[in-house]
Amino acid sequence: MNSGDTIPWTEAFPDRHPGHVLAGARYRENMTQKALSALIGCRPSHISEMEHGRRPIGKEMAKRLAAALGTSYKVFL
Repeated sequence: MNSGDTIPWTEAFPDRHPGHVLAGARYRENMTQKALSALIGCRPSHISEMEHGRRPIGKEMAKRLAAALGTSYKVFL
């Protein structure tokens, strides 16, 4: 592989999903699942399900999460 060749992150880290990014961003902000869910208007169980990859993070939810966590919504997609 040349130094200019790249591979998608999904191939490099096959066990990772957007929920890991969500958990990391929430941790960075020192926020509980309950606090984040209250801030964005969803159930705490939905945050848990997204973080564990059992619930997809759609574009609209990604935008709500991004606004609450001070990041780009694209990191959750």
